[in-house]
Amino acid sequence: MLGLQLPLGLISIAGHATTSKELHWLLSGFAGIIMCKIVYQLTGAISPLFFVAYVKLDDQKKLEWNNRGFSTFHALLVAAASLYLLLESDLFDDGPQDELMINRTSAFSDTILGISTGYFLADLAMILYYFPSLGGTEYVLHHGLSMFAIVQSLLSGQAQIYIFMVLFTESTTPFVNLRWYLDVAGQKNSQLYVCNGIALFLGWLIAISLAARNWPSQSLRASSTVEHTAWRFHLWFVCG
Repeated sequence: MLGLQLPLGLISIAGHATTSKELHWLLSGFAGIIMCKIVYQLTGAISPLFFVAYVKLDDQKKLEWNNRGFSTFHALLVAAASLYLLLESDLFDDGPQDELMINRTSAFSDTILGISTGYFLADLAMILYYFPSLGGTEYVLHHGLSMFAIVQSLLSGQAQIYIFMVLFTESTTPFVNLRWYLDVAGQKNSQLYVCNGIALFLGWLIAISLAARNWPSQSLRASSTVEHTAWRFHLWFVCG
C-alpha cells in the first residue's frame, strides 16, 4: 500500500495500514453498525414492557428514545474498554518499552476504535436522515470530527492513548441520556432526577481527573513537536 503523507506530518500510513489491518478495521466498523441496529430494535421492543411513559410518547420521541438506547450502550462499552486499556492493560504502561507510547496499538484497541467508528457512522446517518429531530449542526460536526480523529489514529497507528482518554469521557453519556428519559417521562421533579444530575457532575469530574492523571509526559515524545501539537489540537476540538 502506498504511504500517505498529509500536511504537518499529521499522519503517515506507510507500512502500518496493511491489508489484514484494513480488513480488521472494516469488520470492526461493521460490527459497530450492527450493534447499533440490534440495540435500537431491542430498546424499542423492551421499553413498552418496563416504561409506561414510552407508550404515551409520540413517534418522534420514541425515535429519540431508541436512539439514545444504543448511544448509552456504546458509551458503556467504550468507557469500560478505555478504562481497561488506560489502567489495567500494559499497552500504555510507562515502562521500559522500546515503542513510543504515542505509537502503541493492539488488536483489541483497534477493534474498539473500529466499533466506535461504526457507532458514530450509524448515529450520524440517523441524525442526517431525520435532521434536525435528533440533533442540529453541532451534532453533525461532533460526529464528523470524532470519526475523523479515530480514523486518523487507526490509519497512522498513532495517538490511540489520546483517543481513549477522550472516549473515557463517554462514561457521562448514560447520565445525560437518563436525564432526558426522566424529563420526557414527566419525572423532572423526582429525587432520581436530582441524584442523576449530581452523578453526572461527579462523573464528569472523575473522567477529567483520570484523563489528566494519565496524560503522558516524558514518555510521549513523538517524532516531531508539530505532529504532537496537531493531535492534541484535533482531540481537544473533538472533546470540546
